[in-house]
Amino acid sequence: QVQLVESGGGLAQPGGSLRLSCAASGSIFGINYMGWYRQAPGKQRELVAVISSDASTNYADSVKGRFTISGDNAKNTVYLQMNSLKPDDTAVYYCNAFVRSTTYVDVWGQGTQVTVSS
Repeated sequence: QVQLVESGGGLAQPGGSLRLSCAASGSIFGINYMGWYRQAPGKQRELVAVISSDASTNYADSVKGRFTISGDNAKNTVYLQMNSLKPDDTAVYYCNAFVRSTTYVDVWGQGTQVTVSS
């Protein structure tokens, strides 16, 4: 069984910064990719950023230049540094990972709230 535990959400002012962390634990033999999605009230869940095992990254256009995703393979952890936050970034942020365990599994975290408001 594989679990993802997120941390780092909270309240930030417009223009401020937050850093999210997501740690994977359990029976893990490899991680193909880890990423972050977000879902605002009344909207569909959308991809924010993803990082692959070869360290290649992909970002939503709305966060390019402001957010940075990085990973620590030794700790099975992914980070999302969010700078220049905007009220439109307010959402529940979910960590996602495609993991090679006893089989391949697509795993989701429980979500962490990010609120950007003055």
